[in-house]
Amino acid sequence: MSRTREQFVFDWGARPALGAEDFLVGPSNAAAVDLVDRWPDWSMSSALVVGPAQSGKSHLAHVWQLRSEAAVLDAAVLDEVHVPELMVRSAVVVEDIDRGIRSEKALFHLLNLAREQRTSLLLTSRAPAGELTIALPDLRSRLRALAMTEIGPPDQTLLTAVLVKLLSDRQITVAPTVVHYLARELDRSFAAAASLVEAIDRLSLARRQPVTRALAAEALAELRAAERAKKATERRLLRDI
Repeated sequence: MSRTREQFVFDWGARPALGAEDFLVGPSNAAAVDLVDRWPDWSMSSALVVGPAQSGKSHLAHVWQLRSEAAVLDAAVLDEVHVPELMVRSAVVVEDIDRGIRSEKALFHLLNLAREQRTSLLLTSRAPAGELTIALPDLRSRLRALAMTEIGPPDQTLLTAVLVKLLSDRQITVAPTVVHYLARELDRSFAAAASLVEAIDRLSLARRQPVTRALAAEALAELRAAERAKKATERRLLRDI
């Protein structure tokens, strides 16, 4: 997997790049990358990767899927009818267990069978197991016992590289000085980087203008204004409760 670099020598296409060589590695996600790299020599049959929105959990799961030939299913659609089908595979990915599990019994059975049959099971979530609302006590206990690997906020070097990748995915050419400016000013968040690039793309297309520092700064100001409005709305709703 590629390491972040100061010079912008990336060569990505128009679509999001999801290969192992396209996953940008920094201190915040190195442990999660190491988990994937160590497979199949895991100490446990199942593992949980936790990280905020847009942090690369699905990208990393895709890398592992290609390496392990895993079946992939969202937790929101996982049902007991899926369990026998999944267990004929040597590896399984269950995505986004924090966003709702259709059948908690199915996930509990899947975890048990993975341990018994030495099937590798990779789960992803935006929140640690202890913070999830799980009704089934046995599943709650089993999830909390899993080895958890967390993806943290990116440092400035990784954030710079993420911005370059997101811009390249949209075929947007931006001077390195502009990208460095945005990486300094932007909140250290993968989701903020994605929102900012979307705003830049929208402004650039609407005006049919290249992305200058002035346009990028305007997009950044727009993003900050939207965040302030969101927080004001949340405070108002809390007062009304």
